[in-house]
Amino acid sequence: MRYDEGADLDTSSVEDLRGGGGSGGFGGRGVAFGGGGLGLVGVAIYVLVQVLGGGSGGSSGSGVDGFPGVSPGRSADNSTLAQDCRTGKDANSSVQCAVVADINSIEDYWGQVLGARYTRTDTVFFSGSTQTGCGPAASGTGPFYCPADKLVYIDLSFFDQLHSQFGAQGGLFVDAYVIAHEYGHHVQDLLGTNQKVTPGETGPTSGSVRLELQADCYAGTWANHAETVPDERGHTLISDITQDDINRALDAAGRIGDDFIERNLGTGRVDPNSFTHGTSAQRQKWFTTGYRSGDPGQCDTFATENLG
Repeated sequence: MRYDEGADLDTSSVEDLRGGGGSGGFGGRGVAFGGGGLGLVGVAIYVLVQVLGGGSGGSSGSGVDGFPGVSPGRSADNSTLAQDCRTGKDANSSVQCAVVADINSIEDYWGQVLGARYTRTDTVFFSGSTQTGCGPAASGTGPFYCPADKLVYIDLSFFDQLHSQFGAQGGLFVDAYVIAHEYGHHVQDLLGTNQKVTPGETGPTSGSVRLELQADCYAGTWANHAETVPDERGHTLISDITQDDINRALDAAGRIGDDFIERNLGTGRVDPNSFTHGTSAQRQKWFTTGYRSGDPGQCDTFATENLG
């Protein structure tokens, strides 16, 4: 995956809470805790820690057992990020700048697809812990979308964890897939799709699984258009997505399925009744459905009995 070196980056859709802007691209090794979408790896914490945060509406509680040290306030400082991440050339050499470019591209895509129905939102870069509209975010979850404050949260060290803990091949496009999945949850929130899901519902055909698979499919539709979707100035940020990139995304999807996580990172026993995100095969299928069709209309996981 390559970014157009002449494209301008816009850091205004990022709230950088890491302190000093995190110019190295990675902060501390904290990951997030929240409600709603729970990100790509939230189910791992359900299996390993048995702690799950809230429902689609979220909670602003002052604390959660096992997640101490969360400050009730936050202060974003984008000055270093804005200085470091100016063009696509920066995105080709820095993970944090690549994520900024991904956010720009994904938001431009959904703005074109949904028009006035789309409301832009920010991604919060944090390190260690932070407070969210869905409660405290701290070590344990990974990237997630919080419907209560309509923000995406990520500790960028998650991309290292995806490789070291889950064994994913990784790469810039895998990082982009992660971000696109979370913005898929934002789209679901805007369209009212979250209302079809009972908070805490689990199982192989549950609304929770359907919500996650649809977000994977939405990520695939963005990937289909990523090389051609222009920003407000008519400039395309992403110049090259290869088959190797797609293969790496499918590899990552295969390693964050409920069955893979329960078998390899949990008790070793797969329990379909506990599923919240879908199997590895399902996650690969729905990303592929979105990528091949490029049509969000093909992503209605709530209208089919066959999830794959």
